[in-house]
Amino acid sequence: MEDFNFDTVQERKNTNSIKYDFAVARGKREGLLPLWVADMDFQTPPEVREALVKCAEHGIFGYSEPQAGYYEAVCAWFSKYFGYDTKPEWIVKTPGVVFAIAVAVRAFAEKGDAVMIQRPVYYPFSAVILENKCKLVNNPLVYQDGKYGIDFEDFERKMVENRVKLFILCNPHNPVGRVWTREELERIGDICLKHGCLVLSDEIHCDFVYAPRKHTVFATIKPEFGENSIICTAPSKTFNLAGLQVSNVFIQNAKLRKRFETESIKTGYSQLNTMGIAACEAAYRHGSGWLHRLKEYLSENIKLVGEFAERNGIKLIPTEGTYLVWLDFSPLGFSDDELDHLIENKAGLWLDDGRMFGKEGSGFQRINVACPRSILADALSRLEKAITGK
Repeated sequence: MEDFNFDTVQERKNTNSIKYDFAVARGKREGLLPLWVADMDFQTPPEVREALVKCAEHGIFGYSEPQAGYYEAVCAWFSKYFGYDTKPEWIVKTPGVVFAIAVAVRAFAEKGDAVMIQRPVYYPFSAVILENKCKLVNNPLVYQDGKYGIDFEDFERKMVENRVKLFILCNPHNPVGRVWTREELERIGDICLKHGCLVLSDEIHCDFVYAPRKHTVFATIKPEFGENSIICTAPSKTFNLAGLQVSNVFIQNAKLRKRFETESIKTGYSQLNTMGIAACEAAYRHGSGWLHRLKEYLSENIKLVGEFAERNGIKLIPTEGTYLVWLDFSPLGFSDDELDHLIENKAGLWLDDGRMFGKEGSGFQRINVACPRSILADALSRLEKAITGK
């Protein structure tokens, strides 16, 4: 297996990078070390870069559609690593998972209908629901003894009281890092079936799960779940391809798929990005070795953050999945504004304030550890000095 070097620091400034080039535009000061938005500071696998070079050298970028090899690569990946045996006709291609969620909200919920989420959760969920004039119903996750769980009684009660039409599941969960167990997912699915609620499962982080946890694709638990769900996936997080705008949405139920496709057509969207097609197929065909080494590297980065947290009286929520670490700063006694000031103005860092994921995120910060260890060590050193005053 090739010895990939994730320690190499890649220069990302002046590359139109949201992460590195838009601090001032997003209300931050210039020069902050960014560990916020969920993209990685690692080059994508060599085979993906080679596929993109080949595509670029051809020099023609006309309208494109994936051919059989694309579907074979995508389906084979999910079959091999998750036991999810899909069919090419189940795949609806979109430019991103958030786009897919927005399409689903419009396709399966009318204005005023209730859509449920579990805060603290990825903030575009709330925006998509509210901007489409739907009612946001929150089943807040239960935070107890440094771990997160689900209040199933609250989940079912609110589903019934609000006649929830669509539930947006986040698994692995962003930002709290939970990988829901098969038993938890089954209980969720049974409640949704009982009350006629469709499940949209955002599984974009499915490839970043750490032992002993294993990712369970929601649709694989019971045949009925496959018929009552929309499974959102993408190579973007796994292989650092977000800018190429390609995702694969699995919809087994033909009637649901037709409604989703019809709503997508209304947006005017049709073909995928030409480069994205090439990158996605190459990643799923050749990227497994790179990903294996990357997960080993990320595990060590997560361990480094854990050691920092323990030294400084901060609670690290167990990171079962994703490369986004959820830190509970509340033991330090800072207000949210004081914490933001310390992080930005004293440590010179750009992290994600937990409040953006809902009020349940108060006192928390999300840190992206998908970067060379030297960058992470620098960030943690800055933060430790800011906290201790040493």
